[in-house]
Amino acid sequence: MTKLRVVVLGLSLSSSWGNGHATTFRALLRAFTARGHDVLFLERDVPWYAAHRDLTSPDFCRLELYSDLKDLDRYRDVIGNADAVIVGSYVPDGTDVGRYVQRLANGIVAFYDIDTPVTLAKMERGDYEYLSPSLIPNYDVYFSFTGGPTLDVLMERYGSPAARALYCSVDPKSYPILDREKRWDLSYLGTYSPDRQPTLERLLIEPARRAPHLRFAVAGPQYPEGTDWPENVERIDHVPPDDHPTFYAQSRYTLNVTRADMIRAGYSPSVRLFEAAACGTPIISDIWDGIETLLEPANEILLASKPEEVIDVLATWPEDQRSAMGQRARQRILAEHTAAHRAASMERDLHEAIRHRRQEQPFALAVES
Repeated sequence: MTKLRVVVLGLSLSSSWGNGHATTFRALLRAFTARGHDVLFLERDVPWYAAHRDLTSPDFCRLELYSDLKDLDRYRDVIGNADAVIVGSYVPDGTDVGRYVQRLANGIVAFYDIDTPVTLAKMERGDYEYLSPSLIPNYDVYFSFTGGPTLDVLMERYGSPAARALYCSVDPKSYPILDREKRWDLSYLGTYSPDRQPTLERLLIEPARRAPHLRFAVAGPQYPEGTDWPENVERIDHVPPDDHPTFYAQSRYTLNVTRADMIRAGYSPSVRLFEAAACGTPIISDIWDGIETLLEPANEILLASKPEEVIDVLATWPEDQRSAMGQRARQRILAEHTAAHRAASMERDLHEAIRHRRQEQPFALAVES
C-alpha cells in the first residue's frame, strides 16, 4: 500500500511509568513503520513522565515534545500536510488538541481511544477532559480499545463515521519465553486504580492471606501508603517494559484485573493480557464479556471470581498442566494478537478513510459550485 505520513499525538511514548499507553504505542508504531510508513509522535512534556523516561530516542519513529497547545503550533505544517493525524486518549488538553487538529489537518483525522469505556463514562458525566461528543463525528476513524457493542454506540449514538476495534497487542520479539526460576506463585502487574483494587483484594490479597505458604507479588506505582499487604506479598513499585518478560517468567501464574467501566463494556483486553500470554505465563483473569473471543477459557486462560478458585489452581495444578496452558495462550497470541496484526488493521482502516474522503470531495466541490 501507499506510504503514509502519520502524526500521532498520544499520552506518552517516552515513559511507561504509571500508564499502559507507552508500551501499546511502542509495539503498534514499531510494527506500523516496519510496513513502510513515516511516523512523528508528539508528546506533551509533563514532569511526572519527564522524571521516569525509559525511551528518549526510538529507532522506529520520530519523538518530539511540546510544552502546551501554543507550543504545538511549531508543528502546524507537518500536521497540516500529514496523510493522517491520530489523537490519543488522555492527552492533556485533548479536547482542545482535537479541535486544533481537526481545524488544521488536510488529511484524515482519527482518535485512538485506549480507554474507551472510561471515556464514554466521563462524557456521560459531562467530563470532556480529552474528548467531547461534538468532536467525534469529525474524526474520520475512531480506533477503539474496546470492541463489541461499544462500536455500535460510538457510531449510532455519537455519530462516528467509522468506529473500529484496535485492541492492544504485543511485540513477540520483546516478550519472549524466558527460563527463570519461579519467585512467585501468582503475580500482578498494574498501576493502582481504585476500581481495580477490590478485584485485586479478592483474587490475590485474600488468597495470600489464606495460603501463607505461597508467594505473591504486586508490581506497579501509585498504591496508597499504608496498604495492608500480607507478608507473603512482595511489593515492587515499577517494572520497566524491558523487565516485563523476566517478571512474567518468574511467575507461575499472573493475574489480569480489569477496570469496572471496562468490565461493564466487555471486549476490553488489557495490554498486560497479551504480554503475559506471549511470555507463556498462564493467566488467571476476572470475568467479562468478550474475553472468550481472545483466549479460550479453561484452555488458554483461567477465569476466577472467588479466592478459593485461585487457591485451588495454585495448590493443585501440576507443572505440565500449567505449562501447557501457557504455551497454548502464547500460540493464540502469536496467531492473532501481535503488533503486526494491529498495524495491518490500522493501515487498512486509514486507507479506507482516505478513500472515503476522496470520494466525498468531488460531491462537496459540486455543491459549492
